[in-house]
Amino acid sequence: MFPFRTTAPTLGSPTVTMVLIVANISVFLYQIGLPAQAEQVFVYTHALVPVVYSHPDLAREAGFNPDNYLPFVTNTFMHAGFLHLTLNMWTLWLFGAPLEDRLGRWRFLALYMICGLVGSVGHLAFNLQSTVPTLGASGAVAGILGGYTLFYPRAKIALVQPIFFFPLVYHLPAMVFTGLWFAFQVLGGAVGFTADKGGAMGGIAWWAHIAGFLAGLGLVWLMG
Repeated sequence: MFPFRTTAPTLGSPTVTMVLIVANISVFLYQIGLPAQAEQVFVYTHALVPVVYSHPDLAREAGFNPDNYLPFVTNTFMHAGFLHLTLNMWTLWLFGAPLEDRLGRWRFLALYMICGLVGSVGHLAFNLQSTVPTLGASGAVAGILGGYTLFYPRAKIALVQPIFFFPLVYHLPAMVFTGLWFAFQVLGGAVGFTADKGGAMGGIAWWAHIAGFLAGLGLVWLMG
């Protein structure tokens, strides 16, 4: 199910939301514009590679710096492909604009950055042996979903579900939509963890989504 409209109001200009979208797109265009070898170096330098922090001695021998914690943040501005980028940025725009309007620019920016960081830590905690670079704004965007749910639990979300070649359009309250989404993340994380794949089956960082969403709920509750 793909969300394409919400009834939550956006009265002002969502400046921070737009800046974050432009920043993510700019980083992605820079990344894919690099030569293949340079792009690989860029990814391994700025994406989150869990084993670098769980095995620092081995990481140093391989030329990594386990004392560099910037990838916990920089990875949240990187994406693995056009579809990955598009889904994250559309979700950020749809749910971020009304949330920024409600929180204000600086609190919204703080929410986004903290949820992205918490999502990275959550992914690391369940993928300590992973050598695969993790990248994407999903943890931060999940935090935006959590904050949106707390402020607008009864707002209607318009969704489209392809049935073969026919689109089925229906509406759900935000708390039902995000509740189903969160349950799916927990299921994916649990299956991945029990399969001894650290909760990242299919290249999806389930625990980054879970941690980011819970962080968004908690932070927005604290912000009031």
